[in-house]
Amino acid sequence: MAYKINKDECIGCGACAGECPVSAIKEDEDGKYVINPDECIECGACAGVCPVGAPKSEQ
Repeated sequence: MAYKINKDECIGCGACAGECPVSAIKEDEDGKYVINPDECIECGACAGVCPVGAPKSEQ
């Protein structure tokens, strides 16, 4: 169950990056956040803190 941030929904607040226990989420050149799938441990912490629900699990 990998997680991916929907960039159309992301408001660039950084809450997800601050909550990620393995620092798998970084800000991109557009000021939006992306998850590195090679570093993500699929804990879902990012989805739990996002105010707009941009991180989604991909099944």
